[in-house]
Order: sequence, then C-alpha cells, then structure tokens
Amino acid sequence: MRILFTTLLGSGHFHPLVPVARALQQAGHEVALATSEQLRKQVESQGFRFFRAGGERPQLPQGAMAQVMENMMRMSHETRREHMANMFAGHFARKMVSDVMALASDWRPDLLVRDSMELGGAIAAERLGIPHASVQVGAMLPQDYSFPLMVERLDEVRATVGLPPEPQPHSLYHYLHLSFVPPHYLGGSMPPTAHYFQPAIFDQSGDEHLPEWASRLGQNGRPVVYVTLGTVFNKVVAVLRTLVEGVREEPVDVVVTVGRDVDPAELGPQPAHVHVERYIPQSLLFPQVDLAILHGGYNSTTAALEYGLPLVLVPIAADQPMNAARCEELGMARVVEPLSMTPESVREAVRDVLKTPSYRENARRFQREARTLPGLPRAVELLEKLAREKAPQFRT
Repeated sequence: MRILFTTLLGSGHFHPLVPVARALQQAGHEVALATSEQLRKQVESQGFRFFRAGGERPQLPQGAMAQVMENMMRMSHETRREHMANMFAGHFARKMVSDVMALASDWRPDLLVRDSMELGGAIAAERLGIPHASVQVGAMLPQDYSFPLMVERLDEVRATVGLPPEPQPHSLYHYLHLSFVPPHYLGGSMPPTAHYFQPAIFDQSGDEHLPEWASRLGQNGRPVVYVTLGTVFNKVVAVLRTLVEGVREEPVDVVVTVGRDVDPAELGPQPAHVHVERYIPQSLLFPQVDLAILHGGYNSTTAALEYGLPLVLVPIAADQPMNAARCEELGMARVVEPLSMTPESVREAVRDVLKTPSYRENARRFQREARTLPGLPRAVELLEKLAREKAPQFRT
C-alpha cells in the first residue's frame, strides 16, 4: 500500500508524523512525505521518499523574524483568526492541493495522512477519491476551523479542484483522526472519528546528543529547570533572555536550548550552573528535568507532560495560548504572559510550581492516563482498515 503524508514546514508539524510513518513503513507499506523543500534533508534522513509540496516560507533575517513574532504576540483574537485563515487555508492549503494533485498523477497513493493543521491534503484526497486521516499536532479543534473567513477560504480552495462548498469544514475529519494525548487534555468536542493513543515522541531529526555535562545535572539535590522557546519562536530572544534572568539566581541547575539557528552567545555570559545549547533532543533530557519552562507549543508541552513534568508556560502566538490555558485549567502549569513578564514574575512562578506538589501530581495524572492508551500498532491497524474499507473509522 502507498501512503502519502502531507505536512507544513516546521519540526512541530513534521515530528509528530514520523512515528506513524515509520510504523507504517515497518509494517511493509511504501511511505512518502510531501512538504516544503526546507524539510527535504530531515525527511530523507529518516528513510522516507520526499515530494516537494505546499510552498515555502520566506527566509527572513533573524531580526526581521523576531519582529514578526513580536507583532504576533500583540495580535487580537480576531486578527489571529484572520491571519490563520489567510495563511493556512488561503496560502498553504491552495498550494498543497495543487502539488498533491500533480504528484498523484504518477505516484498514486492509496491513503493520505496529514498533520492536522495542513488543510490542503484532505481537499486533494477528496478530489482524488482516496481516504485521508489526520494526526493532531496542535490545540486546534474542529470548531476552531468553523469561523466564517476560514470556511470561505477553504471553499475557495475546494473550488480550484471542482469541489462544492461546505457549510462547515467537516470533511477535514471525515475518515479518521489520530490524537496522541489522553481524551480529556484537549477539552472541547472531538469528531466521532477521533481515536486516542499513547504519546509517540520523535525529536532526534539531527545528530545531536546529550552533552557530557548532562550527567552532572541535579547533583547535591538541586532541581533541574529546562528553558526553551522551541525551534520557531526561539527567534524572540528578548523573551528567552528574560526567562533566563528570572531563573538563573535560583538554587537550581538550568538547561537552555536556543534552537539550531540561534547563537547561544546571544544570551550573554552565564554562571556555571546555567548551560546554554543550540538543540538537545528533549526525549533524552526530560528524564533528568524537574520543571520545564516552555512557550506552550503543543509538542514540547505534551512531551513534557508525558514525562510527568510540571510547567511554567509563556505563550507567544499560534495555538500556544490555547495549550497554556488548558494546562493551567488542569492544574499542571503556571502561565506567565510574555508582554507583561519580568524576571521577578518568572522567578515567582518557578518557585510556586517547584514548591506546590499539586502541579507535579496533576502532570503525573496526565502521564498515567496517557500510558493506558493503545500504542502505535493500533494506529497502524486503523489506517490499514481505513485504506481497505474507505469508510469512516468511528470511535467505539
């Protein structure tokens, strides 16, 4: 069976697909990924066939990218939704539909699997007459794609391949949706085709490993605090600098990752107990961590929770405010707003989370519930069944 994965540019979109794609490949299926040229090396390094699709993001200088992200922090809710509709549906989905239709004329997939924020793959699959599935990669729920401008933009894309408009974008979840978190985590209403699985973490898309100094973390009973803004929003170095200033005077060991494309020297000189690196696979680091300070990205947040770690979250943009609000609601995190954040407010939040047992207890509840869910073999079974039956796979 041939299975085509479609994903937007970015580790946060690509990484969640890798365990599923790898499991299908190991089950004997032919797997390819269609995505940005900028991900070609990562895709091919994992042993998958690569197709260029979905368009490219402009390569901006770091300073310009940081300014874009700082502007995003100040967007109103309505402006964010307008941006999302124009970008994810109006731009990326339109390009992905065109590219998938073209590549499918030669490489004919039997099934399409997309990251849940990549919307064009579902429209292309519908036009091609093949079933499609999605993998949850952010906090966005079905209702979050139902506001008028989003529906309008999706209908415009549908029209480019001769599909009629939809009153609501139900077809995005028509066949099967895979979510690698416990059912209660996302909140809201999920479609009847949503199925839940144990977290399947992939974050080693390069050759990085644990540094030598990692073996000495936490000596003398010092808590270990991990600080990162991920691999996209790491450009907002001013936020990262404030986080480090807030935590480095505490009696803790600090690990900071700034991303592959940011120079650690931008944070300036640090005391010996503060370790600054470009990138460390979190799956290697988290077993030694006591508290994670994150931007609220879906993948890093759920990965930390899978290790039972309490959180301090600083949501910048995209779905991060939604993730942060949900974690705070479930008692697993303190949220610090980036626009009003000071080193003192960061320090107070860190002290609170470290000394209050309920944050860790609630994070470990997430961990326990996640580990009772089915694993990847069940996801493969459902995808194979979907390809055979070409019918919705409803949750029982």
